[in-house]
Amino acid sequence: MIIMKFGGTSVEDAKAIANVAEIVKRNVANSPVVVSSACAGITNQLLKTASLAQQGNKDAALENVAAIESRHKKIVKDLFEGETAKSLNKHLAACAEELAALVNGVAVLGELTPRSIDAFAAYGERLSSFLLQYYLDKIDVRSVWIDARKIIITDDKFTKAAVQLDLTEFKLRNFVLPKVVTGHVVVTQGFIGATEQGITTTIGRGGSDYSAAIIGALIGADEIQIWTDVDGILTADPSVVKDAKKIKVMSFNEASELAYFGARVLHPDTIMPAVSKNIPVRVLNSKRPSSTGTLIVTKPKIDNRCFVKSIAYKEGVTLIGIVSSRMFLAHGFLEQVFTVFDKHQTTVHTVATSEVSISVTVDDSKNLDSIVRELRAFATVTVAEKKAIICVVGDNLRNVPGVAARVLSSISEININMISQGASEINFSFVVDEDNVDDVVRRLHRELFSDVTALTEIFE
Repeated sequence: MIIMKFGGTSVEDAKAIANVAEIVKRNVANSPVVVSSACAGITNQLLKTASLAQQGNKDAALENVAAIESRHKKIVKDLFEGETAKSLNKHLAACAEELAALVNGVAVLGELTPRSIDAFAAYGERLSSFLLQYYLDKIDVRSVWIDARKIIITDDKFTKAAVQLDLTEFKLRNFVLPKVVTGHVVVTQGFIGATEQGITTTIGRGGSDYSAAIIGALIGADEIQIWTDVDGILTADPSVVKDAKKIKVMSFNEASELAYFGARVLHPDTIMPAVSKNIPVRVLNSKRPSSTGTLIVTKPKIDNRCFVKSIAYKEGVTLIGIVSSRMFLAHGFLEQVFTVFDKHQTTVHTVATSEVSISVTVDDSKNLDSIVRELRAFATVTVAEKKAIICVVGDNLRNVPGVAARVLSSISEININMISQGASEINFSFVVDEDNVDDVVRRLHRELFSDVTALTEIFE
């Protein structure tokens, strides 16, 4: 059994959905469970609709609803005909009516709660997956549509709900596995779930990857496939480095670091459920299904000549310097600092410390003013915005001397604000001005990947 998750660009229009259906059909022998994202751009459009309604701009919000309905009806027109097309259009019209009712309710109250946001956002996956399942039936693939809200059970932390694993496993084993066993291709949705009471929730942006991983881990899949619009995980962002190479195989640890530090192929949480059950994850390109993609496993064979796999970066970072000479060697200084960040639910990404100072980076500035105010009660605080974290990742970094020297010498003309070596010893990170990101990544790629042509088992 395999899990096949298809991203937004993979189901963006009629041609894409037909292509995905053919990919699924070729994999029927592997008992696939299909997890669909919303059509590309639809989730953003739904959230914009909700925002317009809150602002009292009901007419514009309803125009958005009509546009969403029209886009999906265009897919129906291109893929279906006769009674099937009529039935699908009726379903789309009913969903549009529900969305219009949501718009009216929010517009009247002038309030947009996290619960309401989730109600809006969930429609994208519900619509795309419905059309995909119907098209699978059209091409004679025995399939069934299952509402993710019946099988992915979460808490009530709307917009960032946590999956309740025991309850979800029970639902999956009782509703999904029996269909798989009887030869059905199950089609469901990523990103969305529901509370025990049946209230719609979402598990955060990028959550479709996590949905696929959760499903795969809880029902014991042989492989979790993440289908995107790129050939796999690359040695750098291809929009920055035109000759970035595809990585054929990498470890879970490497993929996790890359996802966390900004690689755009995988959602950061995707890997964890797969790691817990040692299930391989394969990143594939729905536009080029013949490509072998990138395979992510627990412990790939390491070629000692390969010490770095990829370069990632995270923009929109704020660097915070915390200095307190009166706390010199004082017990509890670090605890006092990080208690402030914990109180304001703000994640710290990188850290560098000395006896009297700490430098940290965050990418969530929502509570920054409050954090700085509390820190200044016992320290001098400086704040520098528009920074970026550059992260060099590789399992073999720990075994190769001179890596830092090669990295830093290749960017000797660039000002570095902070350096941090990960505790896992598989990443080397530093902070630069956002304006320098492209230049830094290109320089590093030339230095680190100019001589890897012989490593054909790892790079392509």
